[in-house]
Amino acid sequence: MRLICASNNPAILAANLARSPLLATLPLSVIEAPSAALAYAQGMAESTEDILIFVHHDVYLPPGWDTLLRARIADVAARDPDWALIGAYGVDDHARGWGPVWSSSLGQIVGHVALDPQPVQSFDELLIILRRSAGVTWDTGLPGWHLYGTDIATEARARGLGAYACALPAIHNDGYKDNLDQGFGDAYHYLQKKWATRLPLRSPIIKISRMGHQLWRARLHNWRTQKVRQAITVDTGLDPVALAAACGWASIAP
Repeated sequence: MRLICASNNPAILAANLARSPLLATLPLSVIEAPSAALAYAQGMAESTEDILIFVHHDVYLPPGWDTLLRARIADVAARDPDWALIGAYGVDDHARGWGPVWSSSLGQIVGHVALDPQPVQSFDELLIILRRSAGVTWDTGLPGWHLYGTDIATEARARGLGAYACALPAIHNDGYKDNLDQGFGDAYHYLQKKWATRLPLRSPIIKISRMGHQLWRARLHNWRTQKVRQAITVDTGLDPVALAAACGWASIAP
């Protein structure tokens, strides 16, 4: 197993992911690139491990997380030997979110607790596990830093390969999100064209449809709720180790 992280901010990396205990035993590749897909494709090309953990630099993984992951992989493989992807947070075909993950931007733990592997149609990009031998990879044509968790899950499902959310508790120190910027819009329109025959798709935050009206509606909603969303955001400067303990995740080994 190997961790791969796209990061250009050493301070955020040091305050969060680099404090995860599993870094004492698992290798970490940190890559700078113009887009997430390019960074992750480079990480795959420069590594040989079959199980690759693609993770944001603002994520902290509590003690025992690597042991828990191995148990979750065994659960998924027993159900679906041809699985391709596992995520810490995913959205299923009924738009239900599966976790649990602490989100600083929302000030709470999000996602139903997945007691068993849950098939999903998209992932939050905070953490995605890929089985290299399944043959799925990142689309380097996808611009920017958004919706690549939806894209790769759709790619796997289009090939008849499994994508699952499992209970892999993590701290996501992601901070306040202002609005869905131009970069998000570019990724949205890219997936509209790429997956035109499979629409609509449900990402963790928005539906991708042929008409695409959900994008401007979401932007209007975010503008109207700006003060409310700012009020619930938790300071990303808080100690992620303390946040994990507050969530009951001081140690999560099975």
